[in-house]
This record gives sequence, C-alpha cells and structure tokens, in this order.
Amino acid sequence: MTAQPEAVQAGGVMPPATATQRTPASAPMVRVWDLFVRIFHWSLVFLFLVAFATGDEFERLHIAVGYAIAALIALRVAWGFVGSRHARFSDFVRPPAETLGYMRKAVRGRAPRYLGHNPAGGLMTLALLGMITSIAATGFMMTTDAFWGAEWVEDLHEGLVYVTLGLIALHVAGVLVTSYEHGENLVKAMITGRKRAS
Repeated sequence: MTAQPEAVQAGGVMPPATATQRTPASAPMVRVWDLFVRIFHWSLVFLFLVAFATGDEFERLHIAVGYAIAALIALRVAWGFVGSRHARFSDFVRPPAETLGYMRKAVRGRAPRYLGHNPAGGLMTLALLGMITSIAATGFMMTTDAFWGAEWVEDLHEGLVYVTLGLIALHVAGVLVTSYEHGENLVKAMITGRKRAS
C-alpha cells in the first residue's frame, strides 16, 4: 500500500515515523475508537481476568462470567459488520500476503502507521475473538449432560486459555512496540478513543 498523504483520508495509513519525524503531542486529534469498541475492549479484559482467577473455586461466578464474555463476543462480531468505520472487519482484515509484508516491515522498524488496526493488529483481533469464542464454547459444553465430566473437554478448555494468554502477551508486546515506533500511546487511545490525525 502506498504511503502518501492522501492515503490518510482514504485508507487510514501513514508512512512510518522516525525518531526525528514524529508528530508533536499538540497535533490534531481524531476519533478512531467508538464508545462500544472501548467498552468492549476493557470489559473483556476485566471479565477474562475474573474468569481466569475464579476457575473451579467459584464455579457459579466463573460460569456467569463465561456467559457475559460470550455475549460480549457476539455483540463485537455484529459490530464488526455494522459499527463505525475502524470497528468494521472490512477496515482491518487484510490478505495474508499484506499482513506478512507489514510484519516484515515492522521487524525492521519501517511499518506504516494506521489510524485503526494495522494488519498485524487485525489478525490478532481475529485470533483472540476466535480463541475466546472457543473457550466459551468448551466451557458451555462442560455444563451439558453430553459432556459433563468429559476430561478431554476440560483439558481442551484449559489449553485454550493458556494459548490465549500467550496471544494476549504478544498483543501487549505489539501494542508497546507500535506505540514506541510511532510515538503515540495506543493504550491511552483505547481509553479516550482518539489518536493524532497524522
């Protein structure tokens, strides 16, 4: 994708910023993440931590939180089709070749800046949605007569949780690296919903 000034308006992508080219903090800000996306993100963080901490010790709470997470995921998937521009899957789901190309540039510190999710962030979003959906599904299976006490379902449920924790660690690392590379606080952006325009 060509990183030209007009691409900022058309596709939300900008050329990579170097340490001497970063835009000052006083640069104009634009709304990127809508209220639903922000509430979803931080609610999911909180609920996932509660679910992980409760486990078998507080079964009723664990199950209730699992249902809340499943509802959140369902709403986020729907919002991915009807939500605001940068919330939509069409804005951040990229072909594999483009995503790999972005990752190669990121390793060299030359990745372009995106207003919304970059291709790697888009892939991570899909991966986390898929994994958490699978955790919720296996958790539900464990409450049914058909799979009650099935050890393989329990093992799968637990395994998916630990794989997801690994993905979360990668996600956090990616946020920190990208924040440094482009000179902006992406965690703050997911709180305020705003990022600098260029």
